Amino acid sequence: MTVTEINAAKFKDMVRVAAHRLSNNAEFVNSLNVFPVPDGDTGTNMSLSFQSGAKEVNDSNADSVGALAQCLAKGLLMGARGNSGVISSQLFRGFAKRVEKLSTLTAQDLVNGFVGGVETAYKAVMKPVEGTILTVAREAAKAGIKTASKTDDISVVMRAIVDGARAALKTTPDLLPVLKEVGVVDSGGQGLVFIYEGFLEGLTGEKSKDIHTPSQSEMDEMVNATHHQSVQSQLDTKDIKNGFCTEMMIKLGPTPQFQKFNYEEFRNHLSNLGDSLLAVADDEVVKVHVHTEHPGLVWAYGQQFGTLSKIKIDNMRLQHETIIENDEPDMKPAAPIDYGIIAIAAGDGLAQIFKSLGVTYVLNGGQTMNPSTKDILDAITALNAKRVIVLPNNGNILMAAQQAAQAADMPVAIVPSKTISQGMTAMFAFNPDNDLGTNEAEMTDALATVTSGQITQAIRDTTINGMTIKKDDFMGIINGDIAVAAPDRQQVTIDTLNKMIDEDSEVITILVGGDGSMAEAEAIKAAVLAEHDDMEAEIHRGDQPVYAYLLSVE
Repeated sequence: MTVTEINAAKFKDMVRVAAHRLSNNAEFVNSLNVFPVPDGDTGTNMSLSFQSGAKEVNDSNADSVGALAQCLAKGLLMGARGNSGVISSQLFRGFAKRVEKLSTLTAQDLVNGFVGGVETAYKAVMKPVEGTILTVAREAAKAGIKTASKTDDISVVMRAIVDGARAALKTTPDLLPVLKEVGVVDSGGQGLVFIYEGFLEGLTGEKSKDIHTPSQSEMDEMVNATHHQSVQSQLDTKDIKNGFCTEMMIKLGPTPQFQKFNYEEFRNHLSNLGDSLLAVADDEVVKVHVHTEHPGLVWAYGQQFGTLSKIKIDNMRLQHETIIENDEPDMKPAAPIDYGIIAIAAGDGLAQIFKSLGVTYVLNGGQTMNPSTKDILDAITALNAKRVIVLPNNGNILMAAQQAAQAADMPVAIVPSKTISQGMTAMFAFNPDNDLGTNEAEMTDALATVTSGQITQAIRDTTINGMTIKKDDFMGIINGDIAVAAPDRQQVTIDTLNKMIDEDSEVITILVGGDGSMAEAEAIKAAVLAEHDDMEAEIHRGDQPVYAYLLSVE
């Protein structure tokens, strides 16, 4: 099939199929997390980010590819979650700039868009690292350039781009030694390959024969991983059993995988994938609304009966938490305040601690669910403050916070805290009498004065940095590196703290998570102080998910 032009309708198909393909494989991308901790959310972040862009495209009546590309870029920008989502948004922001004046795309136009995306994404990352999504995007664009010089068949060029992306993905373990040690490819790069594969399928209407299908062992690992956990410790939010409001419309008709539609069988199957099911069908169209933990499975099933359109996903846990937060009386002061400070954290205890330190508003988020650029921007706007400081408290939220700051209508400073401990330490350096620039500098300087530790449990066997870790071992992570691993959680925590302490250390803080124990924390404190009797130690209830204990040494 020769394709010499991409029009608006075809571009919509490409984006729709790419969104579906990425969503359907989000759990596989999650499973590629290097560290064996239950926070591998690259696939979730990329999928939700791209869904935001796909919704903007689907809702648009624009009849030019340039205008639709702008919609995709806008939706991705505001929906971007995590570093992978932000970099993806930059890739398609650059793409949109290159094609914004074009009604249709030729093969060369398409390649120019991908090249523009690579240039924009590399500029957006302060210290680009090879062996990541950036490498995959760059090499894919190079493959497109080479092929477009020989043919004007867009399907051939797009296939070359996909092949280039796949080839680059295979090289990522050679460029990042930690990937080779663990035996995985880069998760963000894999997510981008899924997007490009979706573009190819949407362009040609032919499902690629060599598209990756996860093996049973990979599926088992995905099932065992604790992804999509709610970041809110409030009971009402946790009561949401199926957290993704998923919708789709199916135009019944022959497709490569077409099956005859039977309403009762269809409805019964979907009822096993979630609740709050509404399925309305006539002879031509089926409309579906369901609450589920697996939107990709819903869409994959629906695609067997025809062509999908108007697909939509909303994270109800985040929506619910936002409603709860917006009901707080101090969310939006009646009169403008001088300084507004936002801290991102998960857990009632952490929220109370941050508020006691002077934080105006705590936005729920963390390892298992990163807030989007729009979530952060909405919080900034709602504060009704003359100037705002944001503490991301997570390295994977930093880029989304920076994008939100650029989009805000008031001065916003991002203090680059990568841990909860750093965020709390930064608050001690805040001075309401200082200007925004001075506070940003002094709070940032304070980050280096604290050593951060985390205690969590391994979700799989692995070897990393020469350390052999068994599934269900407890791990002590110090400043982002796994330092201790063993079956005994209490001893692991003690050993981790002992490694964090040096001759200049004075104060230990232990934040007890939802899986932790106050009694165990007291025993840990006693054991550590027995060896370091010149130090002080504090214990607080943090209620955070994922990490039984968050540790800090100052």
